[in-house]
Amino acid sequence: MSNGAIRNISDTARWVAMYRAIESERPDAHFHDPYARRLAGERGEQILRSVPKGRAWGWPMVVRTCVFDELILRTTGQAGQDGARTVLNLACGLDVRPYRLPLPAGLRWIEVDLPEILDYKEEMLAGETPVCEVERVRLDLADRPARRAFFARAGALPGPTLVVSEGLLIYLGEDEVGALAADLAAERSFRWWLFDLISPELMPRIQKAWGATVAAGNAPFRFAPAAGVDFFRPFGWREKDFRPGFLESRRLRRESSMAWFWWLLYRLTPAARRERFLRLSGYELLERTGAV
Repeated sequence: MSNGAIRNISDTARWVAMYRAIESERPDAHFHDPYARRLAGERGEQILRSVPKGRAWGWPMVVRTCVFDELILRTTGQAGQDGARTVLNLACGLDVRPYRLPLPAGLRWIEVDLPEILDYKEEMLAGETPVCEVERVRLDLADRPARRAFFARAGALPGPTLVVSEGLLIYLGEDEVGALAADLAAERSFRWWLFDLISPELMPRIQKAWGATVAAGNAPFRFAPAAGVDFFRPFGWREKDFRPGFLESRRLRRESSMAWFWWLLYRLTPAARRERFLRLSGYELLERTGAV
């Protein structure tokens, strides 16, 4: 195994930070993350070099970052009491949105992740000032009793709350995602939930590109529900906004080398089937229905 290979789930945060660094350094960058290269460190560079076609496959991470930025700013920037007053960032990794986005100063941003990654993050960001209040919670989200206890405490804070789980669900099984969805819906102040989602049809392609890399670090890709976003309905969530990855990558001009082929395929797809095509992957903003 290469010294740069992913060793654990926390290493994926350094890997993703490298993609943010590369995008930030482009003359036509969609966002600027001045901390990304510092946070990725030499370890992040090693990982990127070890991943087959590592740089060529950076576009999905860039597109996801852009879309999440837009949806977070929109949800937290809504006027009056309609906007989120708290953001709960689950498995936050090395995300630094409270330092680089123009978020409301009165927003409370809570980051949740394993102690190792949060300790490292605090060390790297020492002396930096966020634009809003930031709290870090060291918690293994797989520990359901501890997770529920924390959600209950967070649910008692001034709401409404936007939950963000960027890049998390794909590493979980369906039972684990269902349990997480139910636990989140149990808190009335948790109004929205933002995450990325892929389909079973796309999973083999994702596995071919990155599957061996993440599996070697004991972080295999798992979640791609056949029901798509409807998977979440029984747990108390419904779709509020959906951004297809295919269309967003084209809008942002961050596409794969085979984008021309996929665009041609889309154009040739009968109109009745285009929705399924667009649902191959995307970014979901759900709202809580309370039906749990």
